[in-house]
Amino acid sequence: MFSMRNRVQDLWQQVLSPKNWNRQLNSRKGFFVWIVILMVLKTILAYGADFNWLHIASPVQFILIFFNPVGFTIIFLSLALFIRRKELYYGALLLLDGLLTTLLYINVTYFREFSDYMSINTMLGYKTVNQGTKVAGAVTLNWHDVFFWADIVVLIGLFVFKKIKFDNRRLPQFYAFKTFTFGWLLLALNFMVADIERPQLLTRQFDREYLVKYLGLGPFTICDAYNTYETSQVRKSARPDQLDEVKAYIKSHYAEVNPSFYGTAKGKNVIVIHLESFQQLSIDRQINGQEVTPFLNSLYHDQGTIAFDNFFHQVGQGKTSDAENMLETSTFGLPQGSLFSKLGNDQTFQAMPAILNQRADYSSAVFHGNTGTFWNRSNVYKRMGYQNWVSGEYFDVTGKKATSWGLKDKLLFRDSVPYLERLSQPFYAKYLTVTNHTPFDIDKQDQDPNFVTTNSGSKYVDNYFVANHYLDQSLKEFFDYLKKTGLYDNTMVVLYGDHYGISNTENHYLAPILGRTDGEWTDLDNANLQRTPLIIHIPGYKEGHIDHTYGGEIDVAPTIEHLLGISTKRYIQFGQDLLSTKRQQLVVFRNKDWISPDYASLSGSYWNVKTGQRITDPTTQEQETFNKLQDSAVKELAMSDDVNQKNLLRFYDPKGFKAIDDRNYDYSKSATVKRLKQQSEERKSNSLYAKNGDKTTLGDYVTDAPEVYDAKGDTTRVIPRGADDFSGSN
Repeated sequence: MFSMRNRVQDLWQQVLSPKNWNRQLNSRKGFFVWIVILMVLKTILAYGADFNWLHIASPVQFILIFFNPVGFTIIFLSLALFIRRKELYYGALLLLDGLLTTLLYINVTYFREFSDYMSINTMLGYKTVNQGTKVAGAVTLNWHDVFFWADIVVLIGLFVFKKIKFDNRRLPQFYAFKTFTFGWLLLALNFMVADIERPQLLTRQFDREYLVKYLGLGPFTICDAYNTYETSQVRKSARPDQLDEVKAYIKSHYAEVNPSFYGTAKGKNVIVIHLESFQQLSIDRQINGQEVTPFLNSLYHDQGTIAFDNFFHQVGQGKTSDAENMLETSTFGLPQGSLFSKLGNDQTFQAMPAILNQRADYSSAVFHGNTGTFWNRSNVYKRMGYQNWVSGEYFDVTGKKATSWGLKDKLLFRDSVPYLERLSQPFYAKYLTVTNHTPFDIDKQDQDPNFVTTNSGSKYVDNYFVANHYLDQSLKEFFDYLKKTGLYDNTMVVLYGDHYGISNTENHYLAPILGRTDGEWTDLDNANLQRTPLIIHIPGYKEGHIDHTYGGEIDVAPTIEHLLGISTKRYIQFGQDLLSTKRQQLVVFRNKDWISPDYASLSGSYWNVKTGQRITDPTTQEQETFNKLQDSAVKELAMSDDVNQKNLLRFYDPKGFKAIDDRNYDYSKSATVKRLKQQSEERKSNSLYAKNGDKTTLGDYVTDAPEVYDAKGDTTRVIPRGADDFSGSN
């Protein structure tokens, strides 16, 4: 103990004590160390004062945000150590320090306005001037900004007044190399810890904040630069004539409309409700004699509903963002990573918000209780043509009003009313729910005391049905509001599950609930669990039914558009209308597996879907069928990947479609409120607000959410992170 105390005292007296600072600054080595220390401190200042401590949610993350600036800072600044001439050495070190500070500060100012980090595309592209000017004009400087630049000014001043003098002594032999290598070792250790805490961090880039939290601002910028370069190289190789093959494929793949359904919902509003992690297995299921989702069950069987019981999710690593992309564009996600995150900044989309607006004068909005940067939505939605993006920043997500994934569903639907009621009709609105997300923890106060869930041995399985039940109640409250205000009669509501909720690792707990034993469970059972609901409810329609066709998320866009009476022949869409009698019932998964009404190919094995048996020795005819279906699956994915990775839609101008200019969209809360207010108060406005005598309909919304009148607090449980990461929930 005595020895340790002495060592600490020596460290203070010989190194850290202010009386030593002047001596240290007057040596090459000491000057370098101080530049590193000051740069790290400035970075940590930005993390805390401007980046909200990056929403740290675990002890490891806490350690990493203090550790992650060190390695990269040493590597970058140590480049100056290789310079022998003293004037150039000090000048280069201050220049490199200035470059790092500039990178830090432009991210700070950009984040204050856009709640996002500066990408390479934003720095180098045409948007730099537009958005940079906006930042400079809109952001009020904070008092602590002086600390980002004070060290550089002070150090230069000390040189000018000769308080610091050039050190003529050269650095020890190999010092520069050793320091440079030490920085790389620290960075490698950072990567190793980050990979343990967050596997697939680089391949599945869900949110820029996630990369900054784990790796630091410098590595994030380098990763973004690499992705930008990689994407640009692929896109440079693209030629307009490469679209010809795609157009020929789309033409041959097109499924003719079914005249019995075409235009059934023409002119109606469209509300799409994205049911987070919700699987078909919960529909019509009873647990302990009680329905898990009584309201959804009634809607599923309603005479105004067309429901699909062989509808599969088709997401890849992009999870929720893949589902959104397929829903809006009828193209697949990427083979690796999220299209939203990797390509979304400059991708050309021909998506439903823009199509409906340009073909039928629809207004549009998205409602979600998570941060706007998650899955890069703040950039992607602009390029899709969404006029309004009402994210978590618009709502009170403090206290118990939110889970770690965002505003609770009952509150999301209710608190969206002031924005929804001002949308011009017809409108296209999308709701992204979050409460039914792994690990399905619902606060006790939000649980139905009369609903008793399973006792499976897995808390995820048991909690899943509790979360399903809460989601069901949320939907009933929202539908009651739509009926009470009259919106219901003129609105087609589309509900779909984005991806699985219960992973395959829990299936041996789930099997008995589904009437199976763990020993009977097969890969085909796993595939069948990838069914999610697709429920299309059209008030006034009287021929509702459950459709057994095999389809997936890629098919939703053409189905909706045809129901609205909008032809899709002119667009590049890989899906087929689910109501067409000419459709091919082949569901292609992102990993190149597939399933059809008769056969399935899963992880290299073939299955008879009708008997549930594995086919170990296929006949010649069966093998020919399998090869044909596999070729179809591979080609469809390859065509979609060409369109997205090469951004081929920039070469395509379908009749009546005007390319989207994302500079025309402003998602700031002040601009959105002003825009919606002006639209709803126009003389001939047909918004719900205007039709209600310029009065809000919020009073018509009835909810039993116990948090609805809670006062706004100082803390929130919302944590931006990966879509499949449920550590630290709530």
